[in-house]
Amino acid sequence: MTHLAYSLFGSEEVFTNYGLWIFLSVGAVSLFGVFIPLVSWIDSRRKEREAFYKAETFRRLAETSGEGAKAAIELLRTESRLERLKHRQGILLGGMINIGVGVGLTIFLGSLKGIGAHSPYLCGLIPGFIGVAMLIYGLVLAPPIE
Repeated sequence: MTHLAYSLFGSEEVFTNYGLWIFLSVGAVSLFGVFIPLVSWIDSRRKEREAFYKAETFRRLAETSGEGAKAAIELLRTESRLERLKHRQGILLGGMINIGVGVGLTIFLGSLKGIGAHSPYLCGLIPGFIGVAMLIYGLVLAPPIE
């Protein structure tokens, strides 16, 4: 195939100089033009389907009897509580990860102390303080979960 292309265009220079450019162009078009829209469309369809099934379940529970309506409301409360609990746990985990990154970065940059007159290890305090702030919010300032 390459022999045919070389004979049509006259020399190998046409393809050797532009190979990386063609590769990156095809990759960018396939990523931004196909893959990302396809994944977002699939995700939105999944969320729409989940919302439909949830609404259908609540409708059927509410139509059954007086106890069904109470069960639907209790299920909704439980689901809302679990979402808030999951969100708080995510904040706490993010805070612990940031503290770990800050400590590791401080230790790593502390080993480079002899390179310059300044202290580069203090850059590790940035993610460390962000982690501390996330932990304080998650443990103290966040609204209570009933």
